[in-house]
Amino acid sequence: MTTPVGLTAGASAAAVRAGISRVKLSPIQDSKLQALRAAFLEDEYLPPLNKGLRLDERPLTARYRRMLRLATRALQEACPDGDVPPLFLALPETPNPEEPIGASFLEHLSVQSGVKFDLPQSRLFPLGRAGGLVAMESACQSLREGRFRTVLVGGVDTYLDLRLLGALEMEGRLLVEGALEGFIPGEGAAFLRLGTSWEARRRKYVPLARLLALGQDKEPGHLYSQEPYRGEGLARALGRLFAASQAHMPRVRSVYASFNGENFWAKEWGVAHLRHSQHFEEHLHLEHPIECTGDLGAALGPMMSGLAALGLDKGYRAGPILVWASSDRESRAAVLLGEARGS
Repeated sequence: MTTPVGLTAGASAAAVRAGISRVKLSPIQDSKLQALRAAFLEDEYLPPLNKGLRLDERPLTARYRRMLRLATRALQEACPDGDVPPLFLALPETPNPEEPIGASFLEHLSVQSGVKFDLPQSRLFPLGRAGGLVAMESACQSLREGRFRTVLVGGVDTYLDLRLLGALEMEGRLLVEGALEGFIPGEGAAFLRLGTSWEARRRKYVPLARLLALGQDKEPGHLYSQEPYRGEGLARALGRLFAASQAHMPRVRSVYASFNGENFWAKEWGVAHLRHSQHFEEHLHLEHPIECTGDLGAALGPMMSGLAALGLDKGYRAGPILVWASSDRESRAAVLLGEARGS
């Protein structure tokens, strides 16, 4: 895991738990020539681009290059030596128009990180915030079908792109000086290794947590839609998740949410929570790590899932834990995590 508050999963988890924030004034100016508040890593903390990358054949945008650098150490941290699993990777919804992010990103990432994964079986999920959780559901389906022994699931994203930031400010979405609401742009990468309990025992791995259920759906009235917004997508995703969970499952005690400072998402959670209130403890612990890291976009789902898993493993977060994320466009997804004990 690589985030503005830590270069490893453990460091990021400790910082978020302590409420440490890396949001600060950046060298980037908004349209009023005011410094933009953001959570971007200093360049010195990111590895350089691998000299083995053949960048002369196809020029890459600055955002594409930075995403490769952000993902490098996070992927190395998650992938053991000698294992060659497929990678299910979440990416931004709206990449730079002059350079769409396609399958070549996986090839470049393998070269950049030195990590070998099963390229032909790997998949991209360009779905933004919810993408990592959608990828987790797809990975779990593949594991249940016996297609793979383990699967890497992750996400990487950055808002450090002047064209993107300019467009978001024009839409009134950034928390600039004088704005009543908006989000803080951030960046990061996070990866998880998923496998069956049988495979974990065979390899003598000690899991951090157990995936209890997953659910996803679509929101017709998303941010960029002309349809009326009713918050149905997340509510339906939670409905699918709870329908797939075991009977007599304990009530959810902790939630990791993709709130980013825009009121849109709080309304959506209100609808979903009210509709499924019977599944939640009255005194619910609610975490929204974006207040520490800025909005991590496509890296958010895997990052929050990793934080939740570490919290369960270390004993400072009570399960079951719900992790949910909503994308700017239609994707909505959630996962339910429990203690690994007995898995």
